[in-house]
Amino acid sequence: MKLDAIDLRILEAIQENGRITKLALAERAGLSPTPCWLRLRKLEKAGIVTGYHARVAVRRLAPVASVLMEVTLANHRQADFDRFERAVAATPEIVACWSVGGGVDYILKIMAADIDAYQRLVDGLLDRDLGIDRYFTYIVTKTVKEETVLPLPTLLPSSE
Repeated sequence: MKLDAIDLRILEAIQENGRITKLALAERAGLSPTPCWLRLRKLEKAGIVTGYHARVAVRRLAPVASVLMEVTLANHRQADFDRFERAVAATPEIVACWSVGGGVDYILKIMAADIDAYQRLVDGLLDRDLGIDRYFTYIVTKTVKEETVLPLPTLLPSSE
C-alpha cells in the first residue's frame, strides 16, 4: 500500500495519541472528518494500524526488574527455532523477542517482579528443554530512552 503525506500525518497523530477525537485527527491530517475516518479505517484494514494501546507506568505501581537476555540455541534446525519461539510467545513476562544475526540467536526483553522472579523464569525455560545452549543476562539499571512512537518521516521513502 502506498502512503501519501495525509496518511503519514494520520499515522503520526494516532501514534502520539490513540484516543484522539475524529475531529482533532481530521484537523491534524488536513481533511474533513469523514474522509479522514475512512482513511484511518483503510489503514486498519490493510494491517498498517494493528491496534491501540495504553502505556502503563508499571514502576509507579510496583518495583519491577527489566532484563535483557541473549540466547543461543544448541541446534539451528527450523524445528528448534519454532519450539523456542512458541515458548517465548506463551510466556507473558517475555515482552519482546528479536531473532538476530551475529553471535547469538535471540535477544529477549523480560519484565519480572524482581531478579529472583526472573531467575525462576529462566530456570523454568531451561527445565523445559527448549534447546537453550547459552544465555547472558543484562539487568537494566536505567531506561534512557524507550520510544513507542516511530519516526515515520525518516523511515519511509518520500512520496513526493
